[in-house]
Amino acid sequence: MKSLLSLADLPRDDLEAVLSRAAALKGAIRARKSVTTLDGRVIGILFEKPSTRTRTSFETATLRLGGSPVYLSAGELQLSRGEPIRDTARILGGYLDAIVARVFSHDTLMQFRESSGVPVVNALSDLEHPTQAVSDLLTIKEAKGRLRGLTMAYIGDGNNVCNSLVLAAALTGIELRVACPAGYEPNGGVLARAKSLGGKGGGRTTVMREPEEAASGADLLYTDVWVSMGDEAEREKRMKDFRGYQVNAALLKLAKRDARVMHCLPAHRGLEITDEVIEGRRSIVWEQGENKLYGAAAVLEWALRGSRGRGR
Repeated sequence: MKSLLSLADLPRDDLEAVLSRAAALKGAIRARKSVTTLDGRVIGILFEKPSTRTRTSFETATLRLGGSPVYLSAGELQLSRGEPIRDTARILGGYLDAIVARVFSHDTLMQFRESSGVPVVNALSDLEHPTQAVSDLLTIKEAKGRLRGLTMAYIGDGNNVCNSLVLAAALTGIELRVACPAGYEPNGGVLARAKSLGGKGGGRTTVMREPEEAASGADLLYTDVWVSMGDEAEREKRMKDFRGYQVNAALLKLAKRDARVMHCLPAHRGLEITDEVIEGRRSIVWEQGENKLYGAAAVLEWALRGSRGRGR
């Protein structure tokens, strides 16, 4: 059984295979070719937080691969009335072949992995967003033809998306520069894990304060919202702290002439990114969004490979 709670759960060879498979599935799905690798499989989609792209991509990926998705709203489960996570996990594991979960606490995912007996995929937690990183890497590879040796400037909050990009950089040989205000750095444990992985992958992460320093000569500029889900109480403080951390035309001029701009969406135009840049010719934001479908499909195949499934 293989679960994906962290991008570090994907060994380097597996990550390369997942990216290759995502590209192949993109071709097949776009051509409306029949793919039945999840035939007879039932995938639970359990979300505690709102979602547009991640939920839809996993539900659609399951259907495109011949499986059946079952959406589980946390507010409609007994979890909302105090049932222990491990009890819910045991029951759902008896019904489903895999569980894709978007949760507030990363510990919830760990309990599902320990108690469900089926693969668990992290569709976002407070610590990481590994499936976003998979679709990001696919998008970068399409746009740049390679991963190793590229320089990415991440501008903004060292949040769950950033944490997964830190690990992605270490595994693929990307140089990642994270420009963030003091107190908003990526998770220390993730940075330490990436350092141990980077010795083999060649990638590294450098945390700095100035967006201009990070963007100078970069191949990619990446940003995310200043106020993530769960951080709404800090909105006023964050709006002040992140002033000056906007991806705009002036910042883009400091990057390479063929640099590309990325955002995992949803975007708050005029805050972390300008309308001019996100809609500009160097934006690959919409390719990122579409690629979440193919990344989700490849991750599901990876997690269920070798599993007989409940109905088999």
